[in-house]
Amino acid sequence: MSRIGSFLLGCFATGVAIVIGAYLFVALGGVSMKTTAAPLPFEKALAKLALHASFAGAKDKQNPLPFNEDNMIAGARLFDQHCAICHSTPGQPRSAISKGEFPKPPRLFAPGQMVTDDPEGVTHWKVTHGIRLSGMPGFRDTLSATERWQLTMLVAHADKLSPAVLAALATH
Repeated sequence: MSRIGSFLLGCFATGVAIVIGAYLFVALGGVSMKTTAAPLPFEKALAKLALHASFAGAKDKQNPLPFNEDNMIAGARLFDQHCAICHSTPGQPRSAISKGEFPKPPRLFAPGQMVTDDPEGVTHWKVTHGIRLSGMPGFRDTLSATERWQLTMLVAHADKLSPAVLAALATH
């Protein structure tokens, strides 16, 4: 066998050994599926990389709805009904459900956890499609396009809510 043939055979054998080793690691309990378990090394980095790759052209998508009080209040009512159980509302503590999730859902109205600097298209993508293995559901089949954009608008402007929008969020 030539040197190149031996090299290629060695590369193939190494690849097979890595795949078998990874399979055995997972199959024998090396990866805990408990939400209370510590994250694996590089888990956050790999998840973030995959998520950002999924957005594709979403960041360039613009909200077609006018930014106004009516859309913000509608978004607040939708948030209260569909999102508050995990993301909580302004000034409210995490719910028991939220405390048990992994990863912890961001509290979208808390300083340092707002996503007001994210492009609205990305937030809309998350609302529409959800985020695999995170507990974030996709609402494509349960909320209309208008409702998803109203939620997007609310979250995108979470740092500047009017008293009427805050009141709509405080209904639960």
